Order: sequence, then structure tokens, then C-alpha cells
Amino acid sequence: MSVGSAPAGALALVQRQLALGAVALLAGVGVFAALAVREESRQPRLPPAIAAPDGGWYSALASTGGRTFDGRRSACGHRLDMNSLGLAHWNLPCDSKLYVQVKGQTVLTQVIERGPYVPGRDFALSEALADRLGMRGTEPIRWRYAGQVQ
Repeated sequence: MSVGSAPAGALALVQRQLALGAVALLAGVGVFAALAVREESRQPRLPPAIAAPDGGWYSALASTGGRTFDGRRSACGHRLDMNSLGLAHWNLPCDSKLYVQVKGQTVLTQVIERGPYVPGRDFALSEALADRLGMRGTEPIRWRYAGQVQ
């Protein structure tokens, strides 16, 4: 039996089933879209990197750990221990957000202490931050300020 010769009731039933199927499909798409938006909102939004005046990165010499991260409260008010992720700088404001790059690996971090007080060194990285960047001892780094999260 073809659709053209089907009784009116059967045709109405097919149309109703098609309409219900379309509504179910649209509802499913809506659920997946809502889940995707919700999942996206859980992702931390990183602030943009602010380039150095020449459009690139600042260069500096940095060391790891030392007395700067010895388990006490920092000059910036942070409790420091072996898991602290941050760095020390003698002049940048406490809690300044920076992107630090070592050997192509980039991490968003912040100033959590004052120092280092060694001539020629600009930063001291916590042991945890140095481990994350694969840095040992004293090495050149690149850094940029991080902007505000929009």
C-alpha cells in the first residue's frame, strides 16, 4: 500500500510519529548543546599574555628554590612549602600574574615572594614550579605579564 492510497488515519499517524521524532531529535540536540556549554564553563579561562614592548617576551636569569621557599610565610603573605607554585621577584608586586617559559614549556604563575637576593638573578622559582617547567639550577627564562580574565 502506498502513502497516496493509505487511509487518512494511517497518514495522520505517520505524520504524528514524524513530528514526535523531530521534537525528540531537537530535544536531544538541545541537551547536548547545554552540556557542552556547561562543560566549557568549567574550563578555567586563562588571561591573555601581554607582550613585552617589542612584541615578544622579556628575558631574565632565574634560579630554583633555595632559602626563598623554606616553609615559612612569605613577604607576600603566602605560606610557602615544597608544593608552592610561584616565584620570587625583588620588585614586581605580590600576586602579579606572569607567564613563564623555559625550554618551550609555558606556565601561568604568580609572584608569591620577594627575592632573589643574588646579583644577576631576576627570579627564584619554587621547586614545584621549576619541576613543572623542567628547570634545574640557574637558567635563562622568558616571561610576560598576564592580563585580566575577561
